[in-house]
Amino acid sequence: MSQDYLFPKEETAAERWARFTPINTGDDYVESLRGRDVKVYLFGEQIEEPVDHPIIRPSINSLRMTYDLAIEDPELATAHSSLIDATVNRFLHIVESPHDLVMKNKMQRRMGQLTGTCFQRCAGLDTISVLHSITYDIDQKHGTPYHQRYLDFIKQAQKHNIILGAGMTDPKGDRSKRPAEQADPDLFMHVTRRTGKGLYVKGAKAHMTGGLNSHWICVMPTQNMLEGDKDYAVIGMVPGDAAGLTYVYGRQSCDTRAMEAGDIDKGNAQYGGQETLVIFDDVFIPWEHVLMDGEYEFAQELVTRFTAYHRASYVCKTGLGDVMVGAAASIAEYNGAEKASHIKDKLVEMTHLNETIYSSGIASSYEAKQLASGIFMNDPLLANICKHNVTRFPYEISRLAQDLAGGVMVTLPSEADFNSPEMGELLQKYFQGRSDVSTEDRTRMLRLIENMTLGRNAVGYLTESMHGAGSPQAQRIQITRGMDVECKKEYAKDLAGIIATDRSES
Repeated sequence: MSQDYLFPKEETAAERWARFTPINTGDDYVESLRGRDVKVYLFGEQIEEPVDHPIIRPSINSLRMTYDLAIEDPELATAHSSLIDATVNRFLHIVESPHDLVMKNKMQRRMGQLTGTCFQRCAGLDTISVLHSITYDIDQKHGTPYHQRYLDFIKQAQKHNIILGAGMTDPKGDRSKRPAEQADPDLFMHVTRRTGKGLYVKGAKAHMTGGLNSHWICVMPTQNMLEGDKDYAVIGMVPGDAAGLTYVYGRQSCDTRAMEAGDIDKGNAQYGGQETLVIFDDVFIPWEHVLMDGEYEFAQELVTRFTAYHRASYVCKTGLGDVMVGAAASIAEYNGAEKASHIKDKLVEMTHLNETIYSSGIASSYEAKQLASGIFMNDPLLANICKHNVTRFPYEISRLAQDLAGGVMVTLPSEADFNSPEMGELLQKYFQGRSDVSTEDRTRMLRLIENMTLGRNAVGYLTESMHGAGSPQAQRIQITRGMDVECKKEYAKDLAGIIATDRSES
């Protein structure tokens, strides 16, 4: 009996792609998620059709906008692919120049303005970028076929216009131990067996942004690896409906408001973010979709390059910051306080902080350098500066927005109370601001600020800003590596007239 007979059907790459129909519009995208028969758990229950669940649907709407924007503003949200000689969604485009990175940043800011939340595609886009150079470099050293496999996959991804999710973060278990040293090997994703057709992986990817809403997931190492960790050094492409996958939907603050009647209390009823724990129980990956298998010495460089791309991608938060500035200015106006000098000063400070984030991200894109594989990568130092700003400034912008909103933001009665026959008229009276602004409009703006600073979209604007793409200390480590203090000391010594012994002798 052959070994393959003992295992579930091992699909080829062609068989997996055959399940996908090319996506053209936002409506096509929503329909592409229906009927996938994926195993999803939320509140301890398996969800029959995630697309129609009121908590999940806003996150799908955010990704839908990435398709709609490509139609409405193709100059911003599409690019010409030299791989397939056709126009593709910019979220699937390979970085061929610094200009591509700049346009990516502009698109990310616009997406933030349109959705007011995390639109869940940046990590996948940055995965596409980093894999181009990493697979090329592995091939150069080991003679492997990874880069061509990568190119073949991206061509199909562009032709089908799919969404790729990034599965990088492992649960990690005991942080003092390496992957192969863990008491439970599944706390880092690893290869469990190999067959003639491919390999199997087991483990989980934690708080994966847009995991359930992605058509494909790329699993990658989460940190540097040593020789003993070779089975953990794996990169592979997995369809989101693969056998052995289970999704557990993450809670968000105030998420059950999405299940209530009405839309005012939701703050941002249409759009939301998403994080899932994705469990891999011996999931098969055909060799055509394996892009690393044991080349552990490239794991650290993979992570380093990914963070150079992804930390600059956090300019997306400036789009949300634009919404925050607009909401704060609007509520000040609705309260009749927009002319006060301290109000204007706070709006200036919010704008200053927001544009500081944007300027460092854009600068990192303009300063991009070409890699051996031919594509460009953000300046790593400036990318880390961008992300480090993001770990701080959105919190201050949110604080100032709450300051301008006032305490009523968190003491408002419910929409049901405003609509009640007994209390509605009185609430309309006592929560009135300026007489020419309706109480409902004032309430809606207050709920939006609550949503972005305390509610479900505070995940995408605040906590994700802190921990996404690495927590603050991770950026400080990279900044330390890139700040080149010795060179700067030489500048100072030259101007001060200090002649070092070794310099004078040379």
